[in-house]
Amino acid sequence: MTTRRRSRVSRGRRAEGACVSSARGCRGTMAAPRENVSLLFKLYCLAVMTLVAAAYTIALRYTRTSDRELYFSTTAVCITEVIKLLLSVGILAKETGSPGRFKASLRENVLGSPKELMKLSVPSLVYAVQNNMAFLALSNLDAAVYQVTYQLKIPCTALCTVLMLNRTLSKLQWISVFMLCGGVILVQWEPAQATKVMVEQNPLLGFGAIAIAVLCSGFAGVYFEKVLKSSDTSLWVRNIQMYLSGIVVTLVGVYLSDGAEINEKGFFYGYTYYVWFVIFLASVGGLYTSVVVKYTDNIMKGFSAAAAIVLSTIASVMLFGLQITLTFALGTLLVCVSIYLYGLPRQDTTSIQQGEIASKERVGGV
Repeated sequence: MTTRRRSRVSRGRRAEGACVSSARGCRGTMAAPRENVSLLFKLYCLAVMTLVAAAYTIALRYTRTSDRELYFSTTAVCITEVIKLLLSVGILAKETGSPGRFKASLRENVLGSPKELMKLSVPSLVYAVQNNMAFLALSNLDAAVYQVTYQLKIPCTALCTVLMLNRTLSKLQWISVFMLCGGVILVQWEPAQATKVMVEQNPLLGFGAIAIAVLCSGFAGVYFEKVLKSSDTSLWVRNIQMYLSGIVVTLVGVYLSDGAEINEKGFFYGYTYYVWFVIFLASVGGLYTSVVVKYTDNIMKGFSAAAAIVLSTIASVMLFGLQITLTFALGTLLVCVSIYLYGLPRQDTTSIQQGEIASKERVGGV
């Protein structure tokens, strides 16, 4: 009996020593818990985002081409940010489960974290620069040239993902990314728009502006993804932080672009039920976009956006009498093939901490 008791004590001490010696590894594993997100849920989010984006494009086209009084697009963008903020607040309240925890979360992560607010204001400011550069590029380039060059944001996003998130893409995935870029170019190709212009254009300025817009698009999306996945802070807290700065940025844009007319006609001039429906679609689409970025990545978001372009163009053929051209058919084929080649979002990319922790452990071991 004494021998057995000593044996148990010895085994217990060895197990305790093994646990102590691997404590760093245990803590490293527990430091970045992964969320169990199924492939079906990811596909659901991608599908909803694609359908909402396609419906938004069609509805927006209708509101901007109807005979009714034209509303200010800048105010619609601002209201969209407000609605996304309110929806995020509501979802966070449901997620926390009690008013006390909800208030504590807002106090800790929003009111008591000015650094985090500043961190999330970066993508809002970069997107504002992107929109202004896109406008400048359209003022100095033909629409067809603009559509072609602006699609370079797809491979730019992939490159930013590799450089900023330390991810790797296979050769086949890189091929699919450039194939998607070519497919979107063909789908949106409208050579009839590249006609004579009545204003003087500066192509060099236009290409410079579009280069900045492409870089801003890739950087802002991947930057938000990195902030989102670098900590265990709730997705909805991050959305609240970003939408607060987004409201400030868009309000500045409203009064810089249309301030005089808004003072004369009113903030909600030209608003109809259809305009509110467009704003609703934009708000829901924005929330699903953040979910897609959280549980997949910005590259998958790009594939979803390309599919939405194809769907909205097909819908435009039926609703507005547009004609399907050979370039559109070929572009659609390339988009479909590129999506197939890239593959389903099976990889768990909800967190980027695991790679960082492993890297630190390797450095510590050396």
